[in-house]
Amino acid sequence: MPTEEIVQIVDQNNQEIATVKRSLMRSQRLIHRAAYIFVFNAAGELFVQKRTQSKDIYPGYWDVAAGGVVLAGESYEAAAERELAEELGLRDIKLNALFDNYYEDKDNRVWGRIFRCCNEGPFTFQIEEVESGQFLPPTQVLELAEQEPFTPDGVLLLQKILSQEEKIMSPVS
Repeated sequence: MPTEEIVQIVDQNNQEIATVKRSLMRSQRLIHRAAYIFVFNAAGELFVQKRTQSKDIYPGYWDVAAGGVVLAGESYEAAAERELAEELGLRDIKLNALFDNYYEDKDNRVWGRIFRCCNEGPFTFQIEEVESGQFLPPTQVLELAEQEPFTPDGVLLLQKILSQEEKIMSPVS
């Protein structure tokens, strides 16, 4: 049986305060860190993945980002690289850090660092975590999120990314 992951716990200001087992972090709803990697293809479509039913949070939901919890002693960047390799089989991918974000709901409190990358696949799914996946236009993803269960933190982050891109692309008056 694999040993349980030890994760980095932080405070409301994202300062490290402890390391605990993942199950304790979930059961006590402790603030932790996570890496979110938005994988786009050259056409600007976003890769969305269906989470397995065995996930400890949001089981069976669609997810707009690869990624996961930052382990004790691990940087956001190292976690992003590890998670991309584990979940999608991607290695040596150029990641662009976008921003840090705090998210909280009834089940989850997390400081995330958001990354984006460009890759066409093919992907090798981690069977314990990813059931399936597909590329979709970001606007279609947001429409689908109104009908199907999507990770709520991911949807908010996607909206934030698209809003920032709109500001960059809009002409200055």
